[in-house]
Amino acid sequence: MFLQRFAGPLLAKVKETTGIVGLDVVPNAREVLISLYSKTLKEIQTVLEDEGYRKAVESFTRHRLKVCQEEEDWEQIEKRIGCGQVEELIEEAQDELKFMAKMMGSYYSLALLLN
Repeated sequence: MFLQRFAGPLLAKVKETTGIVGLDVVPNAREVLISLYSKTLKEIQTVLEDEGYRKAVESFTRHRLKVCQEEEDWEQIEKRIGCGQVEELIEEAQDELKFMAKMMGSYYSLALLLN
């Protein structure tokens, strides 16, 4: 019990490689994912509530954020989310934020043209 509680973080498995060319290991992937998912949930609030895109993004992002908050181990996060390695999830979350920014920019440009 003592070892598991206090030495557990020190004995955590360290990922040495992703096995994917050009995709480096992110040692603090859990914290990065929590930050990205939190930012995504904040940014998606600018999309209208009844939009399908918003509903989909909120749903899977909330689920993934919950998993990251509940699990300390990157292997468990990967297993529970089931969509690749944590480093791939980071890239996907970054891409989602970029897409959202472009989409919102286009949306507001169109709204200005129509008004």
